[in-house]
Amino acid sequence: MAAKAENRKHGFTIAHEVEKRIRLRSRRLFDPSLDLRYLEALAESLPGVQRARTNKWGSSIVIEYDGNPANRARILNLLENIPKDAYMPGGTGQGAISLPTVGTQGAVAGLTPFMPAEAAAPTSWLLGMPTMLEGLHTLLYDGVKVEVLDASAVAFSLLRRDYFTANAIVAMLGLGSYMENWTEKKSDELLKSLLRPQVEKVSVERDAREVRVDFTDLAVGDLVICGSGELVPVDGVVVDGDAALNQSSITGESLPVHVSEGDSVLSGAVVEDGRIKIAAQNVGRETSMARIGRFLENSLRTRSTSQKKSDELADKLVPVTFALGLGLFALTRDVTRAASVLTVDYSCAIKLASPVAVKTAMHAAGHCGVLLKGAQALDNLARIDTIVFDKTGTLTRGNLKVTDVLPLGGGSDAELLALAAGAEEHYSHPVARAVVAEAEARALPLPPMSQVDFIVAHGVSAYVEGEQVLVGSRHFLEDDEGVDCSGVEALGRELRSGGKSLLYVARSGKLAGVIALRDELRPEAGQALSMLKERGIRKIVMLTGDHKDTAQSIAADLGCVDEIHWELKPEDKADLLRELQDAGHFLAFAGDGVNDAPALVSADVGICMPGGADLAREAAQVVLLEDDLRLLAMARDLAANTQHVLTRSFQAAVGINSAILLAASTGKLSPVVSAFLHNASTLGILGYAGMAGRGAKATKTRSNAANRSQEK
Repeated sequence: MAAKAENRKHGFTIAHEVEKRIRLRSRRLFDPSLDLRYLEALAESLPGVQRARTNKWGSSIVIEYDGNPANRARILNLLENIPKDAYMPGGTGQGAISLPTVGTQGAVAGLTPFMPAEAAAPTSWLLGMPTMLEGLHTLLYDGVKVEVLDASAVAFSLLRRDYFTANAIVAMLGLGSYMENWTEKKSDELLKSLLRPQVEKVSVERDAREVRVDFTDLAVGDLVICGSGELVPVDGVVVDGDAALNQSSITGESLPVHVSEGDSVLSGAVVEDGRIKIAAQNVGRETSMARIGRFLENSLRTRSTSQKKSDELADKLVPVTFALGLGLFALTRDVTRAASVLTVDYSCAIKLASPVAVKTAMHAAGHCGVLLKGAQALDNLARIDTIVFDKTGTLTRGNLKVTDVLPLGGGSDAELLALAAGAEEHYSHPVARAVVAEAEARALPLPPMSQVDFIVAHGVSAYVEGEQVLVGSRHFLEDDEGVDCSGVEALGRELRSGGKSLLYVARSGKLAGVIALRDELRPEAGQALSMLKERGIRKIVMLTGDHKDTAQSIAADLGCVDEIHWELKPEDKADLLRELQDAGHFLAFAGDGVNDAPALVSADVGICMPGGADLAREAAQVVLLEDDLRLLAMARDLAANTQHVLTRSFQAAVGINSAILLAASTGKLSPVVSAFLHNASTLGILGYAGMAGRGAKATKTRSNAANRSQEK
């Protein structure tokens, strides 16, 4: 009774269940608007699920999982509450033909010549009935489509009692459909193979103890513990602790921010220093780490503008073929010739080549370090003529480097740098790392420090030989500690005009000097811009909120920058992009912060860097998974190559099928031969389309080789 109640509750009947495998039935799987492949992807994204497959005509779904009762409950809950995005207007939930069915059809076709007429007739009608019923249904509800052509060819052959031809056509249609579905399914699986969590284990507090648990076991309300160097895996609120959090991808600032109890944090940020306890508010599929999975799930069914145009043209050619077949029959009364014509259509190769090529290219891009969110991103990448870069975190690393050491009061720069590095030595902070690295590079001995006190997001207080040393911002020294810094105002303005950040050092209550640091330019940035120029990008624009002098200096170092805009506010970026678009440019925008989201949405292609904020990743069409701008050139090559493959596939589909159609119209091909040639050409075109990503590895290999050469 309990099992029956459970079945009624979920709308799915548990048809069969063994350990780690469950098969359920439901009439809901017949809903023409339910995307069965998307439902499979949703099921396979659940914790513990290894595989999911649907059978529309068997009205069942089989799910293999780890046998965990909690995961079983998640599976049933998903099927009870299938999300709205699994349904698509117009219907995409076509059931795939099974291999046993294909084998049965082939066996019947092969045995037909040896059957007595009394057995061949009913067997052939029975075998051809599904094809004819599908064609009739398509004609009534969708008009003249490829299913109508197939049904007509089978019906013509059956009416003239040519049972072998009818069965052979059915068998070849089945084999072709199976191979087409297999090819597309493999391309889907390639994309699904990229669905990997960025974090596998996390630390949580349970029963007053810190334990390591699987990322998939996190729940809302869990207390997640993050220490120095760790990635924040959830969105939530700090309930305990104190830390410097690197949120450069969110704020656009090079320096970390201080977070403490009551502050909100976003997944993807990195703890630079300290230790915090976070009450999780968003976990699992709601975090940025799971959003990449959703991007890929959606990409399994999205189609670009060029794909839709190809599909529309293919659909328009179907009535032409149908009219030609009927016209030949009316003129010649030759059923065989009409059936030969009706076995040929342009639709299959044209419609199926696009998704196979696009998904293969997306998989190749993913393995090379670029996440493409759907076919439109690939389509647009091939068309762009302008790229707009936000400077911070995109053309620069977001890492600081010491540029100037300026002592005051007669001291040497070595003494000032050693004093600052000694205080900062054990402080895990970008500024501290830059200062210590510079001291190590100069082989300076560091003075022994005592009573070191880290004031998170402000600076360091320490003692050397009984004298207090303060290292930090002007606000920390002047406002908090009472050190007079007015004597370096002019010097500070000069350094800042060069795009530098300032670190103030005081000893015994007096300012000892200033250390200037600058955000480091990406070493590959100049080469990346040159590579993009070589690939047809006519205009490269740089945007920054920095001072004019800083912007011009960086642009000069980069080279290949055609236009610079400085001292911009976040809202100015989107306005500038619209001006460029109004001037006729088809453009991409590359950024990584929350304040870049409006520009990412406004651009024809939004590109987000690997450390980008959640909102930036959500808004972008392209996400770099590796910290290398040259990947943009690889993505451009891949997009251009895919467009070439699609164009050649379209030309081949039209050319080959036109030749077959001409030969069939003149009576030179039988229906069996015509169907064989049509299906063989379709599979050949699909095989060619599957090579769309073949140039990606070579491009990346060349990029890596160039990188090694540059390093030497």
